[in-house]
Amino acid sequence: MMLWKPRPLLPDMIFSDRTVAATVSMDRPNMSTITAQRPNIDRRSHSDDPDEVAFVSEALTQARSSQSAWAEQPLREKLKIVRRFREQIAARPDDFTYAVELPQRRNRAETLASELLPLADACQFLESEAPRLLEPKKLSKRGRPGWLKGVIAEEHREPFGVVLIIATWNYPLLLPGVQMLQALVAGNAVLLKPGKGSHAAAVALREAVVACGLDPNLVTVLSEATSAAQTAITPPEGTSGADKVILTGAAATGRKVLAQTAEHLTPAAMELSGCDAVYVRGDADLDLVVDCLALGMTFNGSATCIAPRRVLVHNSICDELADRLSARFAELPSAAIEPTLAGRLSRLVDEACDDGATKLAGQVEGHVVAPILLRDASPEMALLQADIFAPLLSIVRVTGDEQALEFDRRCPYALGATIFSTDETAARSLAAQINAGCVVINDFLIPTADPRIAFGGRGESGFGVTRGGQGLIEMTQPKTVVVQRASWRPHLTPPDETYEQFFKNYIASAHAKSPWARAKAGFAFLSEAVKRQREQR
Repeated sequence: MMLWKPRPLLPDMIFSDRTVAATVSMDRPNMSTITAQRPNIDRRSHSDDPDEVAFVSEALTQARSSQSAWAEQPLREKLKIVRRFREQIAARPDDFTYAVELPQRRNRAETLASELLPLADACQFLESEAPRLLEPKKLSKRGRPGWLKGVIAEEHREPFGVVLIIATWNYPLLLPGVQMLQALVAGNAVLLKPGKGSHAAAVALREAVVACGLDPNLVTVLSEATSAAQTAITPPEGTSGADKVILTGAAATGRKVLAQTAEHLTPAAMELSGCDAVYVRGDADLDLVVDCLALGMTFNGSATCIAPRRVLVHNSICDELADRLSARFAELPSAAIEPTLAGRLSRLVDEACDDGATKLAGQVEGHVVAPILLRDASPEMALLQADIFAPLLSIVRVTGDEQALEFDRRCPYALGATIFSTDETAARSLAAQINAGCVVINDFLIPTADPRIAFGGRGESGFGVTRGGQGLIEMTQPKTVVVQRASWRPHLTPPDETYEQFFKNYIASAHAKSPWARAKAGFAFLSEAVKRQREQR
């Protein structure tokens, strides 16, 4: 298959008719030029197709027709696309940042730091590590049964075919961008269903990778409508649906998607909601704790699945930490949240206060939230078992690690966790007992941008992983190739009743408890094996 010739990525290429109007108010140079010229975007990037079912069906058909040839391309050719994409990020970052308009983002520097930098790092990780991760692995002879001496085996990783990425809205470049690139490097085609308000960002990703030389059929941007993903999983009769589904979203959404994928036995990875715990041990550096928790309340407006929500604090330092946090919260900026979330958040906070918690800071005004801090919360409160994408922090007193673990386990979500302690040995021991997909010690959030780190949850927070080496493997399915090189194949002769002692001797020679018993059985087995081989000749 001929790769598409790379072409320059122009600033006005990444906007569809729909997103031009949405970006008029943004402080972008030469905006008048963009609004005057309505870009001619390939229809695979549009979300307003009049016949969505036909559009998605066509996208599936075109993706499947191009995917088989793409899968046969050498990995080095796939990684050339990734390298060019990374270079586009470095050369034209504004082409991406101006496609993101989130009310909680304080400035474009935050988009550069939270999305483009880790996305570029993820590209570099793939360029470096994908060959090792995807190469066939010859299985070691260790562990091979003696009676299979002539067997050699190799494990291969193969693409699924067409991967449906159901993206979230809060990081519209980083999260779907990494998943898209991993799926492509693994040899798949991609259908990308953007999160709410993220169509422009999805188009920017697609147009950039196509400009780097990718066959346009290999990445299609669907509409933001739920029905687009539903059609991609269950298209009209005669069209095959997606071969793998990657969802980043709420637990409630995960249940609905899984109910549909179950009908077709379509494999899926679910990166779902979080309500993360922070363990503050008695020996913690409180200055560091306050700084990290303040970051969790302001970074992306706290609209992050691994933002801190439940702070499990040792009783000996609980009051001091509460006072410090209360003072810091008074200085933190407010954040815009979804209007539909505002009412739920207010209700949960009021319920917690009625049940004994004390509000030290913050309030909800319309759809704007001044970071809320509660003290003396308890793990049974609904607020501490909810997935809230808003700047909210609840302090829970604990007597020690054991009680902190007990309280943490009462929450159905298990995405991430953080530990603060000056005793690294004790912190590592605690981390081993925490039920979470990722545990960070003495820092917060930022280490998870490391492209090496796989990200996934447990319980209500989902299953499967994205990002890191395991995220790339998630985009593949295993195939084992077995070769028999031995000339003697005794298993081709069906055993009769005379073989009973023969097999007993072999099992004992390989698995008996004592060396003497194994040796005795081994001698008997070999004697009979030689005798039977002579008889077969």
